[in-house]
Amino acid sequence: MSHRSTLLALVLALTCGVSAARAEDWPAFGGDHSNRHASSLDAINRDNVSRLRPAWIFQTGQTGYFQAEPVVIDGRMYVSTTHNHVAALDAKTGAVIWTYTHKARTEKIFGPPSNRGVAVSGGLVYEATMDGRVIALDAKTGRLVWDIEAVRPEEGETETAIALAAGLGDKPVQGSSRLGFKMPPLVADGLVIVGVTGAGYGLHVEDAKGGLDGGSVVGIEGGYGRRGWLAAYDARTGEERWRWYVTKQDGWEGDFVEKTDDGLPLHRDIAAEKAAAEKNRDAWKVGGGSLWMTPAYDPDLGLIYLGTGNPAPQNFGLTRPGDNLYTMSLVALDVKTGALRWHFQQVPHETWGYDVASPPFLLDWPGDKGPVKAVAEASKLGWIYVHDRKDGRLLGKSAPLITQKNLFQPPSPEGTVVSPGPLGAVSWHPVSFDARTGLAFAQVRHGAATYTVKTVSGGQGKPDIRYTETSEARGEPAHSTLTAVDLSKGGTIAWSIKAGSRLSGGTLATAGGIVFSGEEDGHLDAHDTRDGKLLWRFQCGAGIGGPPVTYAIDGRQYVAVAAGGSSFTKASGFGTGDALVVFALADQ
Repeated sequence: MSHRSTLLALVLALTCGVSAARAEDWPAFGGDHSNRHASSLDAINRDNVSRLRPAWIFQTGQTGYFQAEPVVIDGRMYVSTTHNHVAALDAKTGAVIWTYTHKARTEKIFGPPSNRGVAVSGGLVYEATMDGRVIALDAKTGRLVWDIEAVRPEEGETETAIALAAGLGDKPVQGSSRLGFKMPPLVADGLVIVGVTGAGYGLHVEDAKGGLDGGSVVGIEGGYGRRGWLAAYDARTGEERWRWYVTKQDGWEGDFVEKTDDGLPLHRDIAAEKAAAEKNRDAWKVGGGSLWMTPAYDPDLGLIYLGTGNPAPQNFGLTRPGDNLYTMSLVALDVKTGALRWHFQQVPHETWGYDVASPPFLLDWPGDKGPVKAVAEASKLGWIYVHDRKDGRLLGKSAPLITQKNLFQPPSPEGTVVSPGPLGAVSWHPVSFDARTGLAFAQVRHGAATYTVKTVSGGQGKPDIRYTETSEARGEPAHSTLTAVDLSKGGTIAWSIKAGSRLSGGTLATAGGIVFSGEEDGHLDAHDTRDGKLLWRFQCGAGIGGPPVTYAIDGRQYVAVAAGGSSFTKASGFGTGDALVVFALADQ
């Protein structure tokens, strides 16, 4: 690695407000607390990436839904697998150092048994599990140090939606508001910080292939959901230090706004919502708001930044009148106490599935009087929003990443086609940001959904059942692009390249002029950051499920990625797998 790269890594670390880590490591989710998913390593570059070959492969033995981002510290790699197992590997050879086998306490979990990564700090490996636990393992041996049951997934689960689903006929229905964890923990200020998923999850009607892609999301009126939360645990003992709830007990209805904070009309029936307010004043108790991905952290300000998910009931809003604070928001919390500092609600009273899911990342925004410390988030709506880190003020947003259609038009009995659909533009997949060039690289999904309000008889004198069915809009564009956004020039689109299959897992940018990006058909691709030109690709044998990372040992640079697929790759006809594939230049 060059002297310039080492110096650049130090400068980037200092400007992010985090302690400088070795450039050779990948010590945390996102690379560091800035969540940039970028590296100063440049031994693999646009001139030699064509010589990239597998260096070693680790097969987890747990097929499917392998979405984890590995962590690499001092030559050792730590990775979680499907079903929350953990392995420590020699990052140079792939040799297994130890494994931890997780024994779930319940089978009633939210969604597929995927996990998106661990955190490592102070000699401990931290994982938040799908069965509602936060655990710490000894980094040297894998021994369980502490194990905290944060939530029972089925505890407090409402049976309302399950009972109502019986009125939907003989279509296979799955889904439940069960709480668990997917995100890699954030370790900051002596705390392990994690948030629950499943709070606003809707029922899904399966399609003919047994998957959800092309099937339907069902938002049923009233009484369905859980209250989302983020909590901090003492990194040494596991004792809970604070908990912040997404849904606001006092005033969750907000101001009944008619437009978003950036001026877009929401097409709400405010009069109907206000008329329903008294009857539904306790809706916040089951109000949803999942936390999908790891927060970014600015230690100088003592703030963490996180995105929140959709309110519940999903896709049907009359029984939760109001703005539904603080769902669908980018939020800043005090790291020591969990107190809310500011929030920006992208979609008040949301009914389309536009979770603020992609992890926020830190950057310097070009202001009139010089750079402004900012936080950005790539949204499902199709923009990258940029905010002042201190107060949340909207500094700007990018040009649209997709063609939007009927944005915020409400579901209707005849069916309303809206673009984007609930999978995004940009879903949970991390966006990489290269501070040297000001370019952000996003995996963008282009597609529309049809939102249809339906009514079925409750039978035997019971009230009718109303629900919103969300399905793929046929005849609309459906593809992915790898898109570069120039945040040094106000968010213009630098280039956009259409992918052969749907993109997944997230992106990785390196100082070698490369952006790595995975596809659901199993390809890991390397593109030139200047113009998006495809320079190299490799078939990993299963859909790319997790974000790629890079690290170096003894002067040799590696790139690692999880190839395990997901429920969507299965529905799309691509296989699932269990391989962590690690690459290096063939002639080194």
